[in-house]
Amino acid sequence: MGVMHKNTICLWFKDDAEEAARFYASTFPDSSVGALIPSPTDYPGGKAGDIIVVEFTVCGVHCVGLNGGDVFKHCEAFSFQIATDTQEETDRYWNAILNNGGEASECGWCKDKWGISWQITPRVLLNAMSQGGEAARRAFTAMFDMSKIDVAKIEAAIRGE
Repeated sequence: MGVMHKNTICLWFKDDAEEAARFYASTFPDSSVGALIPSPTDYPGGKAGDIIVVEFTVCGVHCVGLNGGDVFKHCEAFSFQIATDTQEETDRYWNAILNNGGEASECGWCKDKWGISWQITPRVLLNAMSQGGEAARRAFTAMFDMSKIDVAKIEAAIRGE
């Protein structure tokens, strides 16, 4: 096993954690796939020798994927929030997830084909929200009409246009 970090996010997959990890590593910066750990024995979701744990990093966040079978499903109560700097970057991540079998939701949220939720959130929106006041209210209100966040519309809302 690779380096054991003090805190690691563990995500449950049916049997395709490696596929997910490779997609994340190819999509997001500072992301990679680490050790692939086989099961030492048969288990409810697979056989001895099957990859049971996949170590990976998403935007610098250490994760493991556990191939545990069909027992648990992902939900929106957990999501990765990816801060973007431009519309192009927002579009790149959003489109990568949707074009790989994902689905769009509202307010910058989407779900990948494994059921993991992602918030693809431009920094301009995050900054407006953290500053509060009328500009935050306008940006927040504008966000409610969006699926993928439109940076130009958020900037216009902040300016009061």
